[in-house]
Amino acid sequence: MRAVVDTNVLVSAFRSRRGASNRVLVAAADGRFTMIASVPVFLEYEEVLKRAEHRLQHGLSLDQIDEVRRHLSAIIEPVEVRFLWRPQLRDPSDEMVLEAAINGGAEAIVTYNVADFSAAARFNVATMTPQNFLNGLA
Repeated sequence: MRAVVDTNVLVSAFRSRRGASNRVLVAAADGRFTMIASVPVFLEYEEVLKRAEHRLQHGLSLDQIDEVRRHLSAIIEPVEVRFLWRPQLRDPSDEMVLEAAINGGAEAIVTYNVADFSAAARFNVATMTPQNFLNGLA
């Protein structure tokens, strides 16, 4: 299984080590699925995790976030975006997630904003909450 993990899932994983979002990252690290991301998606992960409001919640320093970024880069398969498919979604900032999924041959996008990715079905990409995604891995 190949999947793009939306930034909201990553943020949730760092806010709570006990939830489904964190278990998605553990499943990726354990090789239970291939987590894929394009450069723009990966840079968004870093930028969002470094925002002051999120740092207050997850308690990581900038150096610790850089360490997390290094670990993520070791488990994420990079995707080269060769074709842009815009516009497909209501939220322009979600377009890069869909493009990473399409260009990377993902079967799924893991997100808390499932309704925002309704266009993914046209490309045979499922959108799932973290818990539903984990249920499908079992």
